[in-house]
Amino acid sequence: MGIFAIRDYRRLFSAQVIALFGTGLATVALGLLAYELAGSQAGTVLGTALTIKMVMYVVIAPLAAAYADRLPRRMFLTLLDVIRAGVVLALPFVTEIWQIYVLIAVLQAASAAFTPTFQAVIPDIVAKESDYTRALSASQVAYTMESLLSPVLAAVALTFMTFNFLFIGTSVGFVISAILVLSTRIPNARPSGEIKVWDRVTSGTKTFVATPRLRGVLGLNLVVAAASSIVVVNTVNYVRDELGGTQADVAWMLATAGGGTLIVAVMLPPVLDRVADRTVMLTGAITLLIGLLSAVTMALARLTEWAVTAPIWAIIGAGMALIVTPIGRVLRASVTTPALPAAFAAQFSLSHMAWLVTYPIAGWVATNFGFPVAWSILAALAILGTLSAVILWPREKNAETLETEPAMNIPGEAVLTRDGALSGEGALAASQCACVKAV
Repeated sequence: MGIFAIRDYRRLFSAQVIALFGTGLATVALGLLAYELAGSQAGTVLGTALTIKMVMYVVIAPLAAAYADRLPRRMFLTLLDVIRAGVVLALPFVTEIWQIYVLIAVLQAASAAFTPTFQAVIPDIVAKESDYTRALSASQVAYTMESLLSPVLAAVALTFMTFNFLFIGTSVGFVISAILVLSTRIPNARPSGEIKVWDRVTSGTKTFVATPRLRGVLGLNLVVAAASSIVVVNTVNYVRDELGGTQADVAWMLATAGGGTLIVAVMLPPVLDRVADRTVMLTGAITLLIGLLSAVTMALARLTEWAVTAPIWAIIGAGMALIVTPIGRVLRASVTTPALPAAFAAQFSLSHMAWLVTYPIAGWVATNFGFPVAWSILAALAILGTLSAVILWPREKNAETLETEPAMNIPGEAVLTRDGALSGEGALAASQCACVKAV
């Protein structure tokens, strides 16, 4: 029957997917709104708005995870959807740039609280451990699907309507998501054994610091953030100003990157059964470096051609998939099942901390000093992230034994679990790629 035979998970998952596609449409619309209000300064506006988003995610997400067991979660999730619906509905009426910043702060605070609360709900409605790991993976697959399909839907919609209507579609999506959440039977959480709030906030981060493979993931997060910032922040200005494209062309270029992500993510599961996660993810880092350095070369040589830009965007999308797709497997191989929500929340927050560094560079530096300078800095950060991952995540000599041994408690480190190290089932856990896209 599978996890979708579970009524409450099915409805909650549907709520997540609908909200994700709504935010995907808002991502495209926000870039076009920034261009309408600021023109050539759109990169600065979008970079600032996304920096505000990252601050909210880095600060709010761990706090929400810490307090997730103290709230009536069904009503809390419903309220967050309602808040997001109202904020997005107000965006088409914005006339000043500062208004974008205020609304984005409220919107992203709600989104940052929604994700860890949603993840904390899953084990309470999906009781079987094997189903739980599949449910976590399925919820992460939704992020990858959104990265491709939302820009395509936006491109189609923009052929016969203005971008303001995308905000309306987003608002409707949040309302439907709220109704689905409200119809779901979500039990109130059992209080955690950890009393101190600080301990609850930092438990996932401590796991990352204590575990070599997760320290490597931190470096790879920086690589993903550096490359994806070009796509998320600079696409609208590059397509409109350098390539002379339309609003719909912006969406199609975003879809090109999303297409690269999705194609690779779909092809990876059988590969991950035979090739170590570390090898695949480092290959992704090299792929992103190729994409970044190609983008720098393109900008320096003024190769403003669609046939040059689109393949580079697709390469960046493919490289992101090679890194983010195995992250769910790596997390499951590093912690016990009860600790998974904290680990996912930590990855959510820490990955956004990397974007907090790269988004302003892509926005402010590109606007004031040009694409070559900004993209060169981002390429340098990606090189730093790759080298850090290689050093911090040494090759595991006994990786094969993890596939046959039961879970072991390792003092001072996280727990290695047999389930997380087995096969590539659910390997499409492209955990934060969609965070890249969600606004």
